[in-house]
Amino acid sequence: MTTQRTSGRRKQALAAAAAVAGMLTMAACGGGNGGGSSSGAAGFDAANNKVAQADQVKKGGTLKFVTAQDADSWDTTRGYYGFMWDFSRYYSRQLLTYKTEPGAKGAELTPDLATDTGKVSADGKTYTFTLRDGITWEDGKAITSQDIKYGIERSWAQDVLSGGPVYLQQMLDPKGTYKGPYKDTSKDKLGLKAIDTPDAKTIVFHLPTANSDFPQVLAMVTASPVRQDQDTKSKYGLHPFSSGPYKFQSYSPGKNLILVRNANWKASSDPVRKAYPDKITLDISTNQSDMDQRLINGDYDLDAGQTGLGPQGRTIALKQHKGNLDNPVSGFIRYAVFPQTVKPFDNIECRKAVIYAADHVSLQTARGGPVAGGLIGTNMLPPSVSGGEGQKYDPYQIAGANKNGNDDLAKKALKACGQPNGFKTTIAVRNNKQQEVATATSLQAALKKVGIQADIYQYDGSQSPGIIGSPSNVEKKKLGIIIMGWGPDFPTVQGYGIPLWSSKYILQSGNNNYAMIKDKTIDGLFDQYNAEQDAAKKTTIATEINHKVSEGAYYLPFTFERLLNWRSSRLANVYTTNAYSGYYDFVNLGLKSSK
Repeated sequence: MTTQRTSGRRKQALAAAAAVAGMLTMAACGGGNGGGSSSGAAGFDAANNKVAQADQVKKGGTLKFVTAQDADSWDTTRGYYGFMWDFSRYYSRQLLTYKTEPGAKGAELTPDLATDTGKVSADGKTYTFTLRDGITWEDGKAITSQDIKYGIERSWAQDVLSGGPVYLQQMLDPKGTYKGPYKDTSKDKLGLKAIDTPDAKTIVFHLPTANSDFPQVLAMVTASPVRQDQDTKSKYGLHPFSSGPYKFQSYSPGKNLILVRNANWKASSDPVRKAYPDKITLDISTNQSDMDQRLINGDYDLDAGQTGLGPQGRTIALKQHKGNLDNPVSGFIRYAVFPQTVKPFDNIECRKAVIYAADHVSLQTARGGPVAGGLIGTNMLPPSVSGGEGQKYDPYQIAGANKNGNDDLAKKALKACGQPNGFKTTIAVRNNKQQEVATATSLQAALKKVGIQADIYQYDGSQSPGIIGSPSNVEKKKLGIIIMGWGPDFPTVQGYGIPLWSSKYILQSGNNNYAMIKDKTIDGLFDQYNAEQDAAKKTTIATEINHKVSEGAYYLPFTFERLLNWRSSRLANVYTTNAYSGYYDFVNLGLKSSK
């Protein structure tokens, strides 16, 4: 998932990032005036992979969110921003969802609309689910298997409902034979042959090829039910019809959203959602500093975008309100990638030369330091994903002996790749991502010391699909180093890595396999992973895929990203979850009792 999936990263000037980095390091170590906190705050990192103040939660009250950017869409088919997926569980349900537990446990699947996690055939191609009793829409009508099938079918209507993930199409209808419900000629508009609904309580999925991560895709918001008579097509995102404990009261795009209780939701039918607040509000502010100040003032409870406080807000919060902050590692990795179609990066030794020449501490500082930026990245699988090893796997000693760069090893690699005096290249970076521009500047300076002359090419990030996502354009403009970031669409090696590393996912526009990896071993490992049902064996394969990618020196990882997020002193039952890349799990947040 691209960084756009996180609702857009905050703009942060290079000077500000460098200025606060030292202070953040001190605060992380307990230095400075970091001990102060707002009255009633749970404490620094109190909700980081653990539950804060669960015993103080009450029923009732208004939970107040704020964000610097509206969702891309509140339509369950079209939404692709991370916070939308998290927030949408208030008004949408799926056959499966994620456990309401902190950290790694939160990334495990649990039944939601379904009675269990499904019956899987021996060949891994058929999944059968039975629906719970008592599941209803906001008008009290029962949710049926046909509603779930129709909701899933909407993903095929890309000409009307573009923007959302397409894993369902790829797994159920890879040849694209179905044209979506709006072009469906069957009377009931349920003509997708890959899904059977023998009765209102049973739904059966038929995959042409086994894929053991299919249950993960069924937990995505795109697998939510949609009732045909409530489908307003392209306008559905303005007022989705609720299958969850809350429903839309009002929505003004770009301004605010208000959810209120769905009186027809039955707690007995929903083992996941506790529905503590009476009302949930979301205000949209375009001013980061103002938003941060209002969070600190107590006007809001948390930032829905979960992108962390800006420089000014961080400074204030770390000095005066540290007890209101959590600093989780997110699911994102920030990195540079080397397209093999641009010489001399078709040579692994030239790629290694850049990895060894880079000053990894400087790159970390450019990202915002160890607190706001993250841990020095050492490989390409997020620690939150099964099979990820964090800094324990560091094949190039990026966080160890070579953390400040190793010019001798870089020059040795240059000699091995036939470029003993260095070479010229271009670093491509989004001009609206100032932390990325900062890393480009750091990398440029480090490479110059070993004779690699790198120009910096800045482009509009909104044009990424046609610039860095076009292999022909990358080759034409000789963009030898591309700076980017990525996080998982779902917390597995497939949900993170298949768009980046599989040769099957190389596209002529909107490409994300920027390195142009065409490795039969890696492709074969993904095939093995998809066919494997045993969780332990899947983890082993995931680790092996990451090792193969790292050994190919296709990437220079910068950071395992960390967030510095605010939670108000009013909040109870707060925790971060790996299911949503280190975000807070919104679904069971509540307010503290006054007792």
